[in-house]
Order: sequence, then C-alpha cells, then structure tokens
Amino acid sequence: MSSVTDSVIFRNIFSTPAISSIWSDNQRTSYYLLFEASLASVQADIGIIPRQAADAIIAFCHVTNIDFDELRVQTEAIGYPVLGVVKQIVQKVNKLQPGLGEWAHWGATTQDVTDTTTILQLRDTLNLISEALIAITSDLRRLCETHKATLMVARSNLQQAVPMTFGFKMARLLATFERHQQRLLEIKSRLLVLEFGGAAGTLATIKDGRGFECQAALAQKLGLSVPEIAWHTERDRIAEVGGFFALLTGTCSKFATDVKLMMQTEVGEVSEPFYPHRGSSSTMPQKRNPISSVYITAMGATVRQLSAALYEAMVEDHERATGPWEIEWIVLPQICTLTYASLSKTSELITGLEVHSDAMKKNLEITRGSVVSEAVMMGLAPKLGRQFAHDLVYELCRRSVQEDIPLLTLLCADDKVRESGLSKEDLEGLCDPANYTGLSVEMVDRVLAGTHIGQ
Repeated sequence: MSSVTDSVIFRNIFSTPAISSIWSDNQRTSYYLLFEASLASVQADIGIIPRQAADAIIAFCHVTNIDFDELRVQTEAIGYPVLGVVKQIVQKVNKLQPGLGEWAHWGATTQDVTDTTTILQLRDTLNLISEALIAITSDLRRLCETHKATLMVARSNLQQAVPMTFGFKMARLLATFERHQQRLLEIKSRLLVLEFGGAAGTLATIKDGRGFECQAALAQKLGLSVPEIAWHTERDRIAEVGGFFALLTGTCSKFATDVKLMMQTEVGEVSEPFYPHRGSSSTMPQKRNPISSVYITAMGATVRQLSAALYEAMVEDHERATGPWEIEWIVLPQICTLTYASLSKTSELITGLEVHSDAMKKNLEITRGSVVSEAVMMGLAPKLGRQFAHDLVYELCRRSVQEDIPLLTLLCADDKVRESGLSKEDLEGLCDPANYTGLSVEMVDRVLAGTHIGQ
C-alpha cells in the first residue's frame, strides 16, 4: 500500500467508501469526460462545433470507454492525465467517424478540465460533509437537552475550576459546529466556480465574441457559477476550503481530546460507545482505550499539516505555474478523505457517547468544597473586601487540602468569616456546586433556540 487510505486494513478507518470513491481515478476521469461532453454539447448549441461531432464525442464520454492502462502510460509520458483522455476521445471517435474527434476539447486547456474536475469533486465532498454536520448537530442538540442541568466541573489548565453543566459543554460544541455550517454555505458561493479560459485564461480560441456565451452555458451545464475572470494561478478558492477543513477537524480534535481526558480511569465522566473488544489492550484486559478519539485527533493533526501545503500552492508564477499546482493533486485527496473520516467518527462518537453523571457529581466533591471557592470569595467580598476575601479563602482551601477537612467546616470555624455576618445556611448555599453554575442552563437554551446566530 502507498497510504492508509489505500490499505485494505486501514481504509475504512481513515476513509470511507463514499469519500474514497469521490477521489478515485474512476470518478476523476468521469468528471474529465463530463467536462468534455458538456463542452461539446454547449458548443454545438452555440454553433462553435458541428452537432454531429458533439454527438459522437458525447457518445464516447463514458468512463467504461477509457483504457486506464493506456491512460497511465500516457500520463507518465506527458505528465498530465487530461491530454491522455482527450487523445483517447479523438482517436476512438475518429475511428468510428473520421475527423469528428478533432472537435473535442475545443478551446479548452488541460488546467480548465483539471480545475473544474477538482471543483466538482470538492462539491461532492462538501455534500457529504454537510450531511455529517447535520447528523452531528442533531445529536448534539439531544445531548444538550438531556444534560443541560447535569452538574460537572469545568477545568482550567487541567485543574478543577468552577461548576458548570455537561449540557453547557456540549452547547459550546454545538455552537461551533453550527458556525461551521454557516462557513460551508459561505464557502460554496466562492468555491463552486467553473474554470474555462483556454491557454492563458483569455478565451482567445473562441472566436466571434462567443467566449462568454460558451463559458456561461458550460457553467450552467455543470451546475457551477461563472468566473469573473480566469483563476488558473489564483488559488485562494482551494486554499480557503483547505482552511475550512482544518477548522472542522480542529473542532473534532478538541472534542476528542476532551473525551480522552474525561475517559481517564481517575475521571471516568464519559465513555466512547461500547463494542466488544473495541479499544482493548493485548496485555491489559481491564483497559478500554479511547480508540475513536485517538483516530480523530491523529487525522485532524494530519489535515491541519496538509492544509498548510495548500497555502504554499498559492504562490504560483505568472499565468500558468511551474509546480505549486501539483501540490494540490498530492494533498487534496488526503485532506478530503481524512476530514470526512474524522467527521464520521466524531458523529459516531457523539451518537453513542456514554455520559456518567454520577462520576461527574463525585468529581465535584473530591476537592472538599474548594471547587466553589470563587463563589465563597464573592460572597464574602462585599463584607470583607475582595482581595482580603480572596486571600482568606485561598488559605482555607490550602488547609482543606492539607488537613483533609471540608472547606465548609473551616469557613464556619473562622472568626473573620463569622464577622462577615454570613450564616451557616448562607455558607452552605455558597458551597453547593448546584448554586454556582451561572447561566449554564440559560446559555444552553439560547444555543438550542438559535438566538445567538448572527449576534
């Protein structure tokens, strides 16, 4: 194998059949042929090439008519597969109807076909990603509703911080994925654009002022937008979608990282979906490794590294480049397959996530009250002054840990705390994590209602 996405063993982990088919030789070549057939069709409609020639070209343009062994040989010799495809069209159409094959690829250049094919493959990729995002956001909404008030501890620098709810944590993730859905819609309008300009992009080969007419008809035929101008060496469209994929997998990786940390034996707040022997160890039978999360973070890191290459590919010389363009050929298939696989695994993880609310409650109690020290400090501050209250509570928290005494007990016994006028009932209220989740529940509701969007 040359990559994990080609491996019989690994390909359904780091890819899926649906996304792999989009970036296969078969699909790429099918889109080359779709371009050539569509071009011949619209040019015959306009009167640029004979109708008989267009019909003969269209009749040939099915991928089953391509000799892939010959195409490989031609690609190795020429350096590009498009010319090899065009040669087969010309030769085989001419064999049946002499001379008509010469009208194939009229006024187009190799990069027109290649770039438009890439856009069509990216369109298919974004359609899959859109479906994955719909599934992810739907399941996240369910988790938010179910756990909007489920108490847990927030963490800062891997240390317990203050109480919050698990629904709040999931609502932050939901809001992020909803922003990605917005980004996807915005990117489509800039990305899904035809490339058809000829050698230097000027449409010089289409005579009698019919260049724009031909371009517009071809764009409509392929379901793409008309370019405002040629973009052979302006690669911002491709780089932008690569950046979007990096953002997507970054979000997936952040979630997977949190899952890995929450699955630690000492934490135990969530578990990945259970399957027999999933994530088991060859030597330690007790282990249940966060295997899906491991794959998600590995794929996300790879996508972010590969996406950087697309920014390098933007630095192209003049009107047709000497090398940067080919960077896209190398990394785009990997970026797209890994991104979609990462989203698919994230969706499966969210759908089957096991939430252990009892462990969350237990973890809130392990600091013996220190987790609500901020609440206590703010409760004492109006009477004692904020800085004095901070230093007092800091010292009591230190003693609570050293002496293994609940913070509430130390507060009730402290003279300065008694001088503040707070009763035992007041202190008990301040020390109850359920009373210090702020607007966690309300923020979950706001995300679920969508009232945050556009604000």
